[in-house]
Amino acid sequence: MVGYAFMGAAHSQAWRTVNRVYDLPARVRMSLVCGRDTAKVSEAADRLGWEAHTTDWRRLVESDEIDVVDICTPGDSHAEIALAALAAGKHVLCEKPLANTVAEARAMAAAAAAARAVGVRSMCGFNYRRVPAVAMMRRLIADGRLGTIRHVRAAYLQDWIVDPQFPLVWRLRRERAGSGALGDIGAHIIDLTQFVTGQRITGVSAVTETFVKERPLPAESSGLAAHAANGTGPVDGHGPATGAVTVDDAAVFVARLDGGALATYEASRFATGRKNALRVEINGSLGTVAFDLERLNELEFYDATRPTVEQGFTRILMTEEDHPYMSAWWPPGHIIGYEHSFTHQMRDFVEAVATGVDPAPSFADGLQVQLVLDAVTRSAQRGSSWADVEPLLEAVPA
Repeated sequence: MVGYAFMGAAHSQAWRTVNRVYDLPARVRMSLVCGRDTAKVSEAADRLGWEAHTTDWRRLVESDEIDVVDICTPGDSHAEIALAALAAGKHVLCEKPLANTVAEARAMAAAAAAARAVGVRSMCGFNYRRVPAVAMMRRLIADGRLGTIRHVRAAYLQDWIVDPQFPLVWRLRRERAGSGALGDIGAHIIDLTQFVTGQRITGVSAVTETFVKERPLPAESSGLAAHAANGTGPVDGHGPATGAVTVDDAAVFVARLDGGALATYEASRFATGRKNALRVEINGSLGTVAFDLERLNELEFYDATRPTVEQGFTRILMTEEDHPYMSAWWPPGHIIGYEHSFTHQMRDFVEAVATGVDPAPSFADGLQVQLVLDAVTRSAQRGSSWADVEPLLEAVPA
């Protein structure tokens, strides 16, 4: 695994757990973790359960003992590591968004297609697909329980950078992150809604905003709980040095889907009081389903085919053995949490690799999300004018 901070910790938890929960055709050995700082990666290896550590990711790619490379780094290094790993015959799991640009994502999808031809698998890590309630949404829609899909409504709201004194961490720099709230959390709701509806976004009209345009430079720690450096300003000697925020703080857009649905999306890291609030609602001609990440074990379902006197939103507790992913966990009523979505992700990935099946979402799926992000950016830059999403078939060489 390359990277060991927030996502690295979540992935490590899942790698440690997956064989202890699910009966899989292969066993995971957590061989080598990579990070830039020797002391920190050494400590992380011990804490997270890795056998060894390195500061050179090429060791992972070149090692004959390693079959899978898991990429948990900032987006600016995804393409280089993934392309090298695929070329070396390693199966690759890469965190979302797939890359920082369409060109990078296109190259990664093409490399994944070539590698697949010789049995090398790859997957983009959109973990919310693996929440049981989300998987159940997809099942209900695929089974026709909602009829014709008419509306998609999605929002992902956080508030961790509301304070203007929060430092200029890598997620606020375009050259590292690619975009701000749009790529960081907007990518999740783009993928999630396309996944559950089976429809793809074809065009958008968007607006983005950066509310705080200058921030203090960070101290050594640069994660979600980072703090500003104590150095003096570059001009008057007072206060910390600052730098320009080069990504969006919020993105809002309307969209059309290829099945005819109208959609609205909101991604913001300035929604004061909202810590990790993801909500999706799908309205169809025969019913509605709604999911709220802060109530992860529940799904709301409205069945308009029921007699009028029985209609109303039903709260489904997603803990039954025959609910998606739940057969290996606890007795009904015993809830699971955020980290379980990653365990489910690893279960699907290991099973696919071990049985020679292509896992999903693929790098092509990751590219398709990247094309939507690109359309949103183009629309916002052009005063919210309509921007078509580039068709995926034109983006991935045959």
